[in-house]
Amino acid sequence: MSSRAPWLSLAALASLMFFSSQAGNIAVYWGQNENEGTLADTCASGNYAFVILAFLCTFGNGQKPQLNLAGHCDPFSNGCTGLSSDIHSCQAKGIKVLLSIGGAAGSYILTSQDDARQVSTFIWNNYLGGHSSSRPLGDAVLDGVDFDIEGGSPDHYDDLARYLSAYSSRGKKVHLSAAPQCPYPDAWAGKALDTGLFDYVWVQYYNNPPCQYSGGKPTNLEDAWKQWTSGIQAKVFFLGLPASSHAAGSGFIPSRELTSTVLPVVKGLSKYGGVMLWSRYYDVESGYSKAIHSSV
Repeated sequence: MSSRAPWLSLAALASLMFFSSQAGNIAVYWGQNENEGTLADTCASGNYAFVILAFLCTFGNGQKPQLNLAGHCDPFSNGCTGLSSDIHSCQAKGIKVLLSIGGAAGSYILTSQDDARQVSTFIWNNYLGGHSSSRPLGDAVLDGVDFDIEGGSPDHYDDLARYLSAYSSRGKKVHLSAAPQCPYPDAWAGKALDTGLFDYVWVQYYNNPPCQYSGGKPTNLEDAWKQWTSGIQAKVFFLGLPASSHAAGSGFIPSRELTSTVLPVVKGLSKYGGVMLWSRYYDVESGYSKAIHSSV
């Protein structure tokens, strides 16, 4: 063996590490099925760069904001504070942990700019860098807030985004993300996204046949991607997908088809950030993220 082989090998490894760092990431929603495993195990899998806690499903219009993490823990009895150590564990691995507000089922609406301000103050004091005597997730400081607005009214989420983003000036950056449906513009989060304050936009390319992958051709999806990236100022965009055929009514793409047909196209489009999966439960069931991880 040549004496230069180890040096070449190291150079090749460094090159590989560099190009790997340019690859996309995987984001996943966690919290809506107690059979999906713990938050710590989710992060320890090594498959995700973002874990989104779902959901803060009640807020606004004078309601006391309420967290719902299904069977994982009961926030009403202060039973979710133990997640603090899991969140610290995730963050120590470089994984960003975000709080998702909204969801498909819930009671939420913002009725005024002041209502948005009050909700932002609550989120800051209870989940971000502020202080409260009753933080639902303990002392862990989350990395930001995800907007999964699917009902109520589209109004004043732009105000909420501005208030939350402004807290970044107090130290740790408050990352903002959103999960709009793929038809552009989004009926619910459109006004918020127009602020240009969002870092990550994981567009839901499922349950929306006109703009999701179908018939072996990514044309619809590609056209929608271009609409989103040209219309919204955001850091990066993610391809939002169901993690199994059971996770959505339509739009599931088998992992081999995703890696062979879809990702080669999408990764060549502007502002590609990676893949978002709904959800950790279905991903455990299917092994989807593990199957696609090296190709994302």
